[in-house]
Amino acid sequence: MKAAFLGLAALVSFQLHAADTLTYEQQEQFLKTAKIVSAKASKKGTTGTVRVTMSDGNITHDASVQRIDDHEAVFQGQNGTTELNFKDTYVFNITGWRLAELLGIADMVPPSVERSYQGAKGSFTWWIDDVQMDEAERLTKKISPPDQEHFNREIQVMHIYDQLMYNTDSNATNLLIDKQWRLWFIDHTRAFRMQKTLLDPKMITSCDRNLLAKMKALDVPTLQKTMGDYLNKNEIQGLLARRDLIVKTIESKGESALYDRPPR
Repeated sequence: MKAAFLGLAALVSFQLHAADTLTYEQQEQFLKTAKIVSAKASKKGTTGTVRVTMSDGNITHDASVQRIDDHEAVFQGQNGTTELNFKDTYVFNITGWRLAELLGIADMVPPSVERSYQGAKGSFTWWIDDVQMDEAERLTKKISPPDQEHFNREIQVMHIYDQLMYNTDSNATNLLIDKQWRLWFIDHTRAFRMQKTLLDPKMITSCDRNLLAKMKALDVPTLQKTMGDYLNKNEIQGLLARRDLIVKTIESKGESALYDRPPR
């Protein structure tokens, strides 16, 4: 019995390691085609998230499944705010991933693809395995990162990413911290609004040089090619208008506002 248990543990360890070696394209393919072997409700979140374990026979890995797809002409928030043309939809997890690839921050956002689950379409998002806490827990426990400057720079990447997407539900529980103190941005279901202004311009204080260059390169043809199946014309125009405001803000601050984010 003990030998069988050790053998199973070794197999699981091998499969997890193999999953870590996949390219982004291979991770996407796995999410689209691997068999679902088990499922359980996620402990966090308000969008009916399900955590599924998947296997293709060689690799076993988990995914986060969200099927929420709410559209309302007028939405009344719990804080008394009103939002027109409201969307809370799984498709923005997919566009959030595609945008991350265009911005050169695919190593900070897990891959997400569209797939059906129990008769409804949803987003299957790669599960981050070695998470030690989210930002909410870190703040509550007053835990300081080992490299505060590096941590702050990754936080600033998140701020720019959220402002660019107009993420109205950016919160500390959607910012994951792995055991290497790398940040991961998840759950973008309330993003990609049509607004041509920024949610909070004060959040834009500095920027990674490569991220700035990638933002400048965004244009209508590129966004239509990569996201046109999920974003409409007004949402794309809103994103580009916000891009212009972010670039203008960063460039007005001069060279001192730029930094180079180390590769992971």
